[in-house]
Amino acid sequence: MPTEVTMPQLGESTYEGTIGKWLKQPGDPVERFEPLVEIITDKVNVEMPSPFGGTLAKILVTEGTTVATGTPIAVMETADAAPAGERQPEAPPAAAAGGKTAAVAERRPAGPSADGERARLSPVVRRLAEEHGLSLEEVASLQGSGAGGRVTKDDVLKHLEQRKSPSPATVRPSPARVPVRPSPAAAPSADGSGDQLVKLTPLRRSIAQRMAQSKRDIPHAYGVIEADVTNLIRWREAHKEEWRSREGVNITLTAFFLKAAVEALKAFPTVNAAWAEDGILVRKAVNIGVGIALDEGLIVAVVKNADQKNLVGVAKDLDALGRRAREGKLTLEDVQGGTFTITNPGVFGSIWSMPIVVPGQAAILATDAAVKRPVVRDDAIAIRDIMHLGLSFDHRVFDGATAVQFLNRIKTKLEGFAGGDAALLDF
Repeated sequence: MPTEVTMPQLGESTYEGTIGKWLKQPGDPVERFEPLVEIITDKVNVEMPSPFGGTLAKILVTEGTTVATGTPIAVMETADAAPAGERQPEAPPAAAAGGKTAAVAERRPAGPSADGERARLSPVVRRLAEEHGLSLEEVASLQGSGAGGRVTKDDVLKHLEQRKSPSPATVRPSPARVPVRPSPAAAPSADGSGDQLVKLTPLRRSIAQRMAQSKRDIPHAYGVIEADVTNLIRWREAHKEEWRSREGVNITLTAFFLKAAVEALKAFPTVNAAWAEDGILVRKAVNIGVGIALDEGLIVAVVKNADQKNLVGVAKDLDALGRRAREGKLTLEDVQGGTFTITNPGVFGSIWSMPIVVPGQAAILATDAAVKRPVVRDDAIAIRDIMHLGLSFDHRVFDGATAVQFLNRIKTKLEGFAGGDAALLDF
């Protein structure tokens, strides 16, 4: 029977995704959980596993197109029959042009409508309309290029460009029904100044939107403290090769930071939370997102159930996630479900950072570079490795006192590391 495959939920506060590449073509057999399509999320390209086993019958959304979560993107012929009364209707035959199906074309009524049509606008499109003073009726009346004629953010941006055009002669034609976004090539300068406009990739555009959403919707507050990590750094330098030989992976400072943060989250569970309109959602799971810098942008991969893993387990997870990120092989599971995030700009030399909270979370920890500094210890001057721990947090969820106590809990854990097998087991 024909069964629709829809755009999956890509994480908290994420409402759409871009089709990067179809890994199967119509007529191909597909096993359940076999990679079906590459989806560009707000942080990374991921391979979506097929939710069904069967044959890929139709592709409804072509590569390069952005659609909202829940939008049908393909039709599969599956052997499983639906329960009585729930059988889905047969999909109409494909339309002759553009690879679109009649089923998709029929989902958009001819011409603009009222409340029903406005309800089809994604949150991203609605926010973009608000930012530029466009009415929802005006946006809903645009010719949509998304699946089912849905108006996408690209359609709104093109509409804004047309409104800014100095004369009718420069107005661009309506976009194609299913556009493919341009590659990030630099457009030549138009005014002879030598400036170049670098086109946004879907990843860069998504990062920009999520960060703007965070700064617009979340009242950020900040706390920063210093931590003396001399003992920790000395132990790591002395034992990292032995560790790699024994465990098969590198032991990074991030693994220690993550484990210390987990302990602090247990002590202050409101940091492992999120704002909701009807209250504060305190998460049971402790899933730590870790920022990974790639050439095309920063991604956040998630160490799941970090509170249930020892230092070795965390180190192996970080190694595996980093490797898959660099190879472009992260899955949806790898980037979903984060409850708290750690970013490590210290690897690039940063000594003081104020990161932006990830939407759907309450806080993000920045771990900056450890720098040798003269400090007072027991009324004497000593050279120690000092780093800053910075917390950006949603002030609606908790206050500065909780933030600083949380940071001090991490500081105590890091500064108390004495080395040795017992200390590793306890970390």
